[in-house]
Amino acid sequence: MKKLLVILSILAASQQYAYSQTPPEKKTDSTQKTSLQPYTKVITTNAKSKVGLFTVSKVDTKFYFEIPDSLFNRYLLTVTRYLATPQGMGSFGGEKANEQTIYFEKGPNNTVFLRSLQYKQDIRNADAMLAKAIAGSNENPIITAFPIKTINPANGNMVVEVTDAFKKDNPMFSLAAAEKTAKKLNALADDRSFIESINTYPINIEVKTTKTYAGANSSSVTLRLNTSIVLLPKIPMRKRFFDERVGYFANKLVLFDDDLQRAQTKYVIQRYRLEPKDADIKKYQSGQMVEPKKQIVYYIDPATPKKWRKYLIAGINDWQKAFEAAGFKNAIVGKEWPEADTTMSLEDARYSVVRYYASETPNAYGPRISDPRSGEIIESHVGWFHNVMKLVQNWYMIQAGPLDPRARKMHLDDELMGQLIRFVSSHEIGHTIGLRHNMGASSATPVEKLRDKKWVEANGHTVSIMDYARFNYVAQPEDNISPKGIYPRIGIYDEWAIKWGYTFFPKLKDEFEEENTLAKLTTESLAANPKLWFGGEGKDEDPRSQSEDLGDDAMVASDYGIKNLKRVIPNLIAWTYEPNDAYDNLSDMHKAVVRQYGRYLYHVLKNIGNNYVTKRTADEKAVVYKPVPKAKVKAAIDYIGRQVFVAPLWMYPQEIAQLIPMKAADEISEQQNQVLNMLLSSGMLYNISQKALQFEGAYTVPEFLNDLQKTVWIKFSGNEKLDVYRRSLQRSYIEKMGLLLLPKEAEPGKALNTAQRSDVRLYGQQHLIQLRADIVKLIATTNGFNKQHLESILLDIDKIISKLNKTEA
Repeated sequence: MKKLLVILSILAASQQYAYSQTPPEKKTDSTQKTSLQPYTKVITTNAKSKVGLFTVSKVDTKFYFEIPDSLFNRYLLTVTRYLATPQGMGSFGGEKANEQTIYFEKGPNNTVFLRSLQYKQDIRNADAMLAKAIAGSNENPIITAFPIKTINPANGNMVVEVTDAFKKDNPMFSLAAAEKTAKKLNALADDRSFIESINTYPINIEVKTTKTYAGANSSSVTLRLNTSIVLLPKIPMRKRFFDERVGYFANKLVLFDDDLQRAQTKYVIQRYRLEPKDADIKKYQSGQMVEPKKQIVYYIDPATPKKWRKYLIAGINDWQKAFEAAGFKNAIVGKEWPEADTTMSLEDARYSVVRYYASETPNAYGPRISDPRSGEIIESHVGWFHNVMKLVQNWYMIQAGPLDPRARKMHLDDELMGQLIRFVSSHEIGHTIGLRHNMGASSATPVEKLRDKKWVEANGHTVSIMDYARFNYVAQPEDNISPKGIYPRIGIYDEWAIKWGYTFFPKLKDEFEEENTLAKLTTESLAANPKLWFGGEGKDEDPRSQSEDLGDDAMVASDYGIKNLKRVIPNLIAWTYEPNDAYDNLSDMHKAVVRQYGRYLYHVLKNIGNNYVTKRTADEKAVVYKPVPKAKVKAAIDYIGRQVFVAPLWMYPQEIAQLIPMKAADEISEQQNQVLNMLLSSGMLYNISQKALQFEGAYTVPEFLNDLQKTVWIKFSGNEKLDVYRRSLQRSYIEKMGLLLLPKEAEPGKALNTAQRSDVRLYGQQHLIQLRADIVKLIATTNGFNKQHLESILLDIDKIISKLNKTEA
């Protein structure tokens, strides 16, 4: 997220729909109970009825809901999940396909309306005059009108038939339109779609259906779905407003009030309702730790291999310490699924479950469903793909192989794999309790502390499990750091974020007082401990906030990382050996090394032409934007010169090249070319020039080009294997300068952009003229083929200068 608006739009995207706080009161037709069939004619003696949220009756092939008067205009959250999908569809049983908030309303002429709740606006003060205007601009759409079939004379419940609502393609209880488009599903085949069962419980109804759609190329796609209809609290939990200095998922809300001169855009964070028991409130207020009224429970899918269950549970329970910072003990717990309890269903939205998917996708994810009015998390189904083990095994061998002998094989011991599963479990559970990624967390740790055995084993290598800081690749073998200093763990940022989001404030009268209290607390806490900084998702310009990086200096950390990669490469053949393997393991792990090398490069590149961005409030009286220090930018260019422009042939040794396909020349040249494309682009030079204008002492374009030249135009090594790449690099450098100085020739007929119209072309022209003079001097000390190459380069420069002179003339 490059700007605040981008951050907020991403937060808003975490909830597909928005909704209104109180359903409008509707006048009902006093004659609507007339002309209805007797109850026993509709719900016959053959009916199979179940009592719960609604009484559900099945008569032959028809299904009926009996809606009590107390549940009209009550909000219901509907969540449709896949039960079973075709092979190769890309979605799996347990994954969410749709989510809506609905309510039933009495309509005229013996009808019941089903409406979809559109919660986009709210009123700060319910007594404000603007409340009428809000009500007049929030008419919720009627999705379905159900004729009332009869009324139960025993209790007055209205009876409607819901067969078609669930059997057909109703947008409330089926796939969302975007989901159908993504899966290329067309018309529903009625003759191959049916209701399997409808079960009702005290606060929810579970509907299982089979639906067949026309797919691509005249094919058919059959899915099994489960729709949970869950009663939301009558009185919503108190909102907690989002603060961009603490990383929570949030729902967008526009607030109006008579006393406000403009509408306020607010974001309500997603969190579980965690409150002390009534008898413990005084203890809680006095600072004593108490158990919550309702514990957060995650069940483990019984499809999960038994040997991994305890590690998934441990990853859940690790969050108990973080919740203690908010004053709650035993606030969260992982449990085995009670397979003997036949009343429980994995698809039931009342239960949060870690679902285990038989998928080759190397991933896991932690979504949430929440009450749109308050952000209260109702439940979460964590998605755990079987092949996530392949992912962590790759990471661990490549990043920790030089440090931990247990990493040096393709099949890790169960205990090691279990601990790796545990940290991934903790990360995903963090998402389900409301926390976003904090990609800036690892920058809070000085690089040299990552090599300090005592320090890193005590504190961990990052302050947040919500960072993508996989393993401590900075540590060197001679540091003798144990796994405690290699694995990620829940850290001080996580504890702070849970304290911020989950502390209960019974003495504060409303969410607005809470907002002010928390804002002050955040300002004070960040001033006292800058390590609590929330660095966002790593999508803005700040080089401190990146995925997969470590430490406060990407150049030093990446140099250490490459030292370890140079230890991995000579051992890959031995470490990847398995009987009867046709070097597929070697190929996979070699590619993993190349990818890791590329990550280090990207971590370094982001320091060039960018700013540090620290979100603040005006009360903090401190800067938000600050240029990356000149010394760090120079170090980044030096790194590129050493680790990229000197061809990394060490990644492509002959011992491996004779066993697996390799394209060393293509990969090295392509990477060098891409780096030059970036560094010599008009956009990069423009960014640097603008920062030099905005900030005193910032890096200038001439300084940058001079430093870059020193990394490319050096004496040849005399090693022909290296020199061939150096010549290609230098030819590419001149080509990029030509594109920079002659943009109309590169893209004839296209208008110049802002960067191309700026002074960067003048800087480039000065640089090229000076470069020509320096190459002339270099030729004097060069012989043979390399001298011929440099003479050819001079001709290319002269062509560019000649074209420039003609253009200016």
